[in-house]
Amino acid sequence: MARWFIRFSAALFLLFFGVLLGMQQAHRGIEKMRGYADPSLPAVIDLEKNGNGEIEAAVFGQTVAAGDLQKKQEVVRELKTFNLFSELGRRLADGATALVETLLSFAGRAVD
Repeated sequence: MARWFIRFSAALFLLFFGVLLGMQQAHRGIEKMRGYADPSLPAVIDLEKNGNGEIEAAVFGQTVAAGDLQKKQEVVRELKTFNLFSELGRRLADGATALVETLLSFAGRAVD
C-alpha cells in the first residue's frame, strides 16, 4: 500500500509540473505567433535574478519568495493546528499497543 501511495504521489507530482510546463510552452507559442509579448498575459513560470544575485520566482504573475513561506510556517505553528488524521492515527496506535500488551500478558500467564 505504501509503495502504491509513493508511486501515485510521484505520478501526480510529475503530471502537475508537466501541465505547468505545457502551459508555459503554449504561452511562448502564442508570443511567437503574435510576434510580440502581450503584458496582459503573464508568463506561467517566470524566473529572474535580481541585483543581489537572488532568484525571484513568479507563478501566474504573482511573486513567490522564501520569506513568505517562512512567515506562513510561523503562522501555522502559532495556530497549533489540530490534525484529525494524526490524532486518530496516534489513538489507533495506542489502542493496538495496549491490545497486544494485554494479549501477551494473558499468553504469559497461561504459559506459567
